Amino acid sequence: MNQKINDLIIRIRELEEEVEREIASRRVLFQFTLEDRRVRFEREVLARHKLLKTGVLRYLVQARLRNLVSAPLIYAVSLPLLLVDLTVSGYQWLCFPLYGIPRVRRRDYFIFDRNSLAYLNIIEKFNCAYCAYAAGLASYVKEIVGRTEQYWCPIKHARRVLDNHSRYDRFVDFGDAEAYRGELDAIRRDFSAPLSPVRGNGDQPGKTEP
Repeated sequence: MNQKINDLIIRIRELEEEVEREIASRRVLFQFTLEDRRVRFEREVLARHKLLKTGVLRYLVQARLRNLVSAPLIYAVSLPLLLVDLTVSGYQWLCFPLYGIPRVRRRDYFIFDRNSLAYLNIIEKFNCAYCAYAAGLASYVKEIVGRTEQYWCPIKHARRVLDNHSRYDRFVDFGDAEAYRGELDAIRRDFSAPLSPVRGNGDQPGKTEP
């Protein structure tokens, strides 16, 4: 990789880590801690949260009509999401060992911690879990696809890629034929974890399964 680009990537990671440290400092403000991936609020905070919870009946009565009408359509998307999850998970479990690619750990991408928020009612908690599953699945699939692309076609695009996956930085430059032919085998073997900041759940994304 070009050294200047590599230095810039390292600076970006450092800034991301600084952002994560600032987010972590807000745990003190909102009086909660993380213990073995579980959220713990102080007792008086939990009591205050419960006072702010909206009951289910009141929540439904106050809901906008468009939200109620569209809800079944949103929940129906769970079926194709489950199918994608099953298909992609099966693919990586069967094929990754053939290529020598480490499998992606699910728990790094599926985070369900909003159920610990006492100010959410049962419907809000269900919706939060659904959103967390869908967003986690997107990141999980993205990492599996990224590792597959690293093995089969580790070449950067000529155009800028928005929100590229974690493996993209180690791809060879577009048009650099010598680097592609000379480095392809090495890139296919290099599945070490990318430089990433520690996330709010205490784990680093991009870790590999043993």
